[in-house]
Amino acid sequence: MNPIIITGGPGAGKTSLIETLAQKGYATFEEVSRTLIEQQAQLENGILPWHDLPGFAQLCLQHMGEQKLQAYSHPVAFLDRAIPDICGYLAQAELPIEARYREASQGYHPQVFFCRPHQAIYVQDEVRPYPYEGAIAIHQALVAVYQQLGYQVVEVPWGTLEQRACFIESALAPSIVA
Repeated sequence: MNPIIITGGPGAGKTSLIETLAQKGYATFEEVSRTLIEQQAQLENGILPWHDLPGFAQLCLQHMGEQKLQAYSHPVAFLDRAIPDICGYLAQAELPIEARYREASQGYHPQVFFCRPHQAIYVQDEVRPYPYEGAIAIHQALVAVYQQLGYQVVEVPWGTLEQRACFIESALAPSIVA
């Protein structure tokens, strides 16, 4: 099965949901962009998305491409964000989306699970320097880009992590068996 993407705007509980799926026995992959931001922030001339989004997009493409290849080695794998997210962030910033990003965005499971930012858990920090309204704008840009790329957007309803994980399992059944 092609890798399954869980995405959405920042502050939606994606990482916690991915961790819940991992506890259920699924292969999961952490969010590349957050890890890269943390790494690049430690460097004197680090490439950060709010200073050099095109440069950061290139970094993400390389690492997300590697992650996508690793995910293919598992019968079922969930990704915390993926290459189409790069397109969404570029679109939200009104920057051109190069063909290589669109081409690399193919090859994932046709259903993409979207978690909407939730104000009750949204935290603004060094890795997420924009207000809640910015998270909503990013979410909307991501939804639009995924639809343009031909993916079926499936909104994950808010609830407990177990409820959200069960919703995803039900939506994918009978394709997956943990």
